Amino acid sequence: MARALRLFSDVLFALVVLFGAAWAATALWLHLTGVMRLAALGVLALAAAAAFLARKRRRRAGWAVLALAALVVASWYQTITPRADRDWAVDVSRGVTARISGDTVTLDNLRDFDWSSADEATPRWITRRLDLNQLDTVDMITSVWDNPDIAHLLVSFGFRTGEHVVFSVEIRREEGEEFNEVGGFFRQFELVLIAATERDILRLRTDLRREEVRMYPVLLSPEQRRTLFLSYVGLAQQLERQPRFYNTLTANCTTVVYGLALGLKSDLPLSDKLILSGRLPEYLEALHVLGGEGTMAERRAAALLRPGAEARHPGFGYSAAIRLK
Repeated sequence: MARALRLFSDVLFALVVLFGAAWAATALWLHLTGVMRLAALGVLALAAAAAFLARKRRRRAGWAVLALAALVVASWYQTITPRADRDWAVDVSRGVTARISGDTVTLDNLRDFDWSSADEATPRWITRRLDLNQLDTVDMITSVWDNPDIAHLLVSFGFRTGEHVVFSVEIRREEGEEFNEVGGFFRQFELVLIAATERDILRLRTDLRREEVRMYPVLLSPEQRRTLFLSYVGLAQQLERQPRFYNTLTANCTTVVYGLALGLKSDLPLSDKLILSGRLPEYLEALHVLGGEGTMAERRAAALLRPGAEARHPGFGYSAAIRLK
């Protein structure tokens, strides 16, 4: 029995050292460059070897060395803080800001780019003053670019004036930087809340990126629509005061919105569909707030936004055109 416990302890120690070293090596690789990266990785390798040697001589000494190494890595990692003053890619260079005065919300830095290709656009940032009493509709939009189980989530709010504002929680890329899922676990990217016109943010995905975009009506009461909209406004104000990191799992386009939606219903169930975001329509259907008629397959078909909406419906604005069947 004692021998089995010692074996278990040895295996556990080895797994902790190897896992910790792999995690730390990934973080160092992502955040350091050049000589600093090589030096840090070398020190990490020596620390792992020292932990094994110390344990060979005295079992508790191995854990002590491991704890000291973990403390050093954790202290360094805590120095990595989110910033708002980097050289951002132009499409995420401005997060939306918001001011509330009674029933009127003023959104500044609302994106209204005229995209000529998937990567090039004529930038235009505008201001909109919106009357919450005119808030009329909420639509959930999913955009799939590869795996149908993984989608980017956007939420569009429609007003009786005909205006639509889309909110999108995104990574805030630096100029020339590309997203990778691993970096999203290691504080490589800040989070930004983009507010945009539908012609900007949806046409970019349907017509130029050729993503599979679907729009689903969400059945909420006027008070619920208002609460959800103000949740986004609150997030915009929080990010303006204090930047925060994007996280591939815990602070992404879906889980952040889930946190906002808790203001509508504090006991919203957790589900794998919050991770497999392409299945969000089924999640909303289970909550009895998904609009539309027919089977789920029929609703998915009806929700698909096809490219070229303005060309098919000349004389209509973009938001009206994409809603014509």
